[in-house]
Amino acid sequence: MSPQPSARAGAREWTALAVLGIPAVLVMMNMSVLYLALPSLSADLEPDGPQLLWITDIYGFMVAGSLVMMGTLGDRLGHRRILLGGAVAFTCASVIAAYAPGAGPLIAARAVQGVAAAALAPASLAMIRALFLDVRQRTLAITIWMMAFMGGGALGPLVGGVLLQYFWWGAVFLLALPAMALLLVTGPFLIPESRASASGRLDAVSVVLSLLTPLTIVFGIKDLAVRGFALPSVGVLVAGLMIGAVFVRRQRRLPNPLLDLGLFAIPAFAVSVTGMVLAGIVLFGTSLLTSQYLQLVLGLSPLEAGLWQLPTAVAGTVVALVVSSLTGRIRPAVFMSAGAAFAVIGPILLTQVDTNPVILVSGSFLLFAGLTPFMALGTNLVVGAAPPERAGAASAISETGAELGGALGIAVLGSIATGVYGSYMLDHALPGVPSQVAEAARETLPAALQAARRLPENLGIPLAQTARDAFAHSLHVHALITIPLLIALALLTLTLRRTTPPQPPSQPQATTPTPAFD
Repeated sequence: MSPQPSARAGAREWTALAVLGIPAVLVMMNMSVLYLALPSLSADLEPDGPQLLWITDIYGFMVAGSLVMMGTLGDRLGHRRILLGGAVAFTCASVIAAYAPGAGPLIAARAVQGVAAAALAPASLAMIRALFLDVRQRTLAITIWMMAFMGGGALGPLVGGVLLQYFWWGAVFLLALPAMALLLVTGPFLIPESRASASGRLDAVSVVLSLLTPLTIVFGIKDLAVRGFALPSVGVLVAGLMIGAVFVRRQRRLPNPLLDLGLFAIPAFAVSVTGMVLAGIVLFGTSLLTSQYLQLVLGLSPLEAGLWQLPTAVAGTVVALVVSSLTGRIRPAVFMSAGAAFAVIGPILLTQVDTNPVILVSGSFLLFAGLTPFMALGTNLVVGAAPPERAGAASAISETGAELGGALGIAVLGSIATGVYGSYMLDHALPGVPSQVAEAARETLPAALQAARRLPENLGIPLAQTARDAFAHSLHVHALITIPLLIALALLTLTLRRTTPPQPPSQPQATTPTPAFD
């Protein structure tokens, strides 16, 4: 019989947490770092509008579609095994993405990256629960892990800006190599193996359905954005919803489901996961547009754009630490709801964005700071509400909410922004611009700027300015859409104020399974 571990975590557990922070940073950095690389990537690979959107969000959707499967596999096979296997696959896919010769291979490499990244996040959260038995320490550990998660998303543009200043766009994917090497070398010694004591057979049909549901729905949304209200696009969207319904029905009937729908009967769990989706939609949809705005509309270099976005990363870190220190006196739901309400100021400022980067950065700063309490405390509510034997599945659902929200933000809000941009360009068509050039310019801002450079100055300069105005208009529309989403998030979270008391004094959770270092 293995000895009962101490309730209080020691140096080894905190060092293990630092190692587990590596995949958290990389998962989000790999999603956000690409935003700054889009202009140079577009000039090199020349993707069309749909390909450009797939390059940015296929990663997020493969992560979202694979997270539940990977979390369940971790419960069955061991979370450390899944973590290290995912690290190897992520590294290989990153190298392929860095040297991709065209848009198609890059999309495929990003898809593999997404599946590999899905192995990292739920395994990390499940092992944090096994390592930190003390409730207060676990709250702090999850907050630190979420800071790494959010910091990766916020610092991605800065680190990417430095790389793009001196190297080619593929260098942003090679960021993963040294970090993953460190994880693979230290992980087996510092991180314990953790798995559920009992597990059933993995249902292959559920795995396929969980992947097809988000991908089919998003493909339909993208097609609607490109074609307008067309019957094939609607048919694809309806098919995706039907596949999702089949998936849900199958989970209710299986004795060992891939997605434990019973967890959603816990109010703190259900509301937190739903809120993760809404917060991810707002954060990632906004980050995609603001990163491009700094470079393509304001004309900043990648490094300058990254530096302008640095305050956002600082805001998230400071707010997360303050919130974590006050959870003993104030209910988490109050923090989360107040933060979401405060975040509304961000998109209000974004509706006023013009040629002044201060307004843009201030809006992003306030939005990110306001949603940080939700992202930090919501994850802890999700993981803490689930039974210990379902830690991997609960962690996976938590991350699925955040990643699915991020991917939906890029796909749905990105598609809406693309549609608004195209409509503005069509309504402000310039006389004298060849029809083929005008059609290409309506697809994306990078395509418009590239087309403008090929035209005589008397046509190219007005076309470039019209395209920048169209992109600014799309950002304003996007900001208006996010305001009711944030209000809904604040009201939704407020329903938890009676069910989520302040964090109790330090105490171990006796039912948490003992981690095994083997």
